[in-house]
Amino acid sequence: MPSIEPKEAPLWQRLLWMAAIWGASVAVLGAVAFLIRAWLAP
Repeated sequence: MPSIEPKEAPLWQRLLWMAAIWGASVAVLGAVAFLIRAWLAP
């Protein structure tokens, strides 16, 4: 019976995904901070 478990992605691909998620979270946090600063100090 064949194994149903998915193969683990290569290390470079997992690191790339981690970097992309980190970069997106930093960008979203920066955008939220910019909007709050623009709203509080017109």
